[in-house]
Amino acid sequence: MHINTPLLEADASYSSLQRPLLFKMDALQPTGSFKLRGVGLACRRAVDQGARQIVCASGGNAGISAAYAASKLGVPISVVVPETTSLQARVAIETHRAAIRVHGSSFDDADEYARKLAAQTGAFYLHPFNDPSLWDGHATLVDEAVAAGATFDCVITSVGGGGLLAGIVAGLARNGLAHIPVIAVETAGAASFYASVTTGELVTLPAITTIATSLGARRVMQHALDLAKTCPIVSLMVTDADAIMACLKFADRMRVLVEPACGAALAAVDVHADKLLPFERPLIEVCGGYGTSLAQLTRWQQQFDL
Repeated sequence: MHINTPLLEADASYSSLQRPLLFKMDALQPTGSFKLRGVGLACRRAVDQGARQIVCASGGNAGISAAYAASKLGVPISVVVPETTSLQARVAIETHRAAIRVHGSSFDDADEYARKLAAQTGAFYLHPFNDPSLWDGHATLVDEAVAAGATFDCVITSVGGGGLLAGIVAGLARNGLAHIPVIAVETAGAASFYASVTTGELVTLPAITTIATSLGARRVMQHALDLAKTCPIVSLMVTDADAIMACLKFADRMRVLVEPACGAALAAVDVHADKLLPFERPLIEVCGGYGTSLAQLTRWQQQFDL
C-alpha cells in the first residue's frame, strides 16, 4: 500500500557535517509517514490469514496507517491512542473511518487497553513496532534506495520503539550491506534505546518528557537491543530544541513539513557532526509524521526562542 518515495539530495552546505546528504522522503507516503510500509504489510497478511477486524495501539502515525490499510482492505479497525496524541492525528485516524478510543497518558497505557480489547472482540492485535511483518515492510525503504542506484555509507534514522531501526537493519542485510552503520537518534526525553544500549539491558523510562511524542516508547523492544549488540549501530541523542530547529531548516530548504520525531534524525548532521565525520555520504530516513502543523511548529519555535 505504500509508494516508492523519492530520494532527494542536499549539497554539502546543508549541514555542519559539510557532506552531501541523501533524504529518503517517507514523509510523502499517503499517510504522511514511513509507518505505512510495515503496517500495510502486517494488516494485509493478517487479513489474508483470516482476520476480520483489527485493533491497534498507537501514538498517532501507526494508527493513521493502520486505519488507512484497514479501509483499503475493507475490514473494521479500532485505534487506541493516549491522551498525548495530537488532535490533528486523531482527526486523520477518524478520516479513514476508524473507531478511535483515547486511553491513558502514554503509549504503554493505550497498548495495554488495546490488547484487552482485541482479546475481548477476537480482533487481530497489531503492535506498532514489535512485529516481524512490520520490519519486513520497513525494509523496503532500503530496497528502493539500492534499486535506485543510491550510494551511501551510513543510514541515519529516528528511533522510537525500534521497529523502523529493525526494518533498516533487515533491509541492509538483504541487500548485502550489513556492514553499513545505522545512526539511531532520539530526543533526550524519550531516549529508552540510548539508555538500554548504555546499560546493556532494557531500560524502562519513568516517563516520556519530550515534545516528540511519536518517539514515546518508555521501553524499546528486545529485538532492537539485540541488534545493537550484533550490528554496527550508533545511538545518539538530541534535544527537543535541536529537533525543532532541524524541522524548521528542512521546511525552509526542502519545502516539506515533518514532526519533531523526524527532526531528531535530521538534527544529527548538525548536532553530532563530529561523530559523523567518518561518513562521506549519509542517507537520512525522513520518516515524516502527522504529529505537527505549521502553527504548532511556529509555537515551538517561539517556545525555544529559535
